[in-house]
Amino acid sequence: MSIWEVLAVFAAGTAAGTINTIVGSGTLITFPVLLAAGLPPVTATVSNAIGLIPGSISGAIGYREELTGQRRRVLRLGLASLIGGLGGAMLLLLLPSTAFETIVPALVALALVLVILQPRISAAVQRRRERDTTAQPHPDGGPLLFVALMLASVYGGYFTAAQGVIYLSLLGILLDDTLQRLNAVKNALAAVVNSVAAMFFVFAADIDWTAVLLIAIGSTIGGQIGAKVGRKLSPVMLRTVIVIVGTAAIVQLLLR
Repeated sequence: MSIWEVLAVFAAGTAAGTINTIVGSGTLITFPVLLAAGLPPVTATVSNAIGLIPGSISGAIGYREELTGQRRRVLRLGLASLIGGLGGAMLLLLLPSTAFETIVPALVALALVLVILQPRISAAVQRRRERDTTAQPHPDGGPLLFVALMLASVYGGYFTAAQGVIYLSLLGILLDDTLQRLNAVKNALAAVVNSVAAMFFVFAADIDWTAVLLIAIGSTIGGQIGAKVGRKLSPVMLRTVIVIVGTAAIVQLLLR
């Protein structure tokens, strides 16, 4: 890489780490930059996934206060993410790189609709629980959330773009908790998916370690920036940021 490409990849990694911690979709910043630096698509995807691991961990640490009391939830849902992330990583190496291009924008659009409607849906669910005292919410979302997150993690292990938006929509609908606490869970689950996919990639794919190092350093810094910014946002503002970033992700995916 030239010095300008090095700086561009580092800056992209920092921006991705920041936006991933707040919302998700940081891959939509790093992936095009890696392609512009001359990396083949699969190598770029793999190197990006490995490089973003420190950023995911950094963001999760930044949200450690919001993770308090959620150990069981994170462990249970983390298992779903681990299984799905490994499946997605395997698909990346088996399927054509364009396999998900048609369905990804639709998935992100559906996730955005759920994020927008989440307060109304949650209120309706709460009213139903009040009418039916036997219908108590499962503290971890139950089998439905486990399966839904496992499927979302298949996509996350495959490409990761807008994965956080999909996670937040599922968590917001199926769990009765604040958006900030759910965002903390999202960061932990993203770290699981990236890590398990990376362990598979190390033994089965070509990796550009220079790109990995640059993104890793940048995303670690970005994770702390994102945690400081994201934790100060109100639920309405955080939901607005999610919608804006998700919409931009759809546009970029459709134009690729």
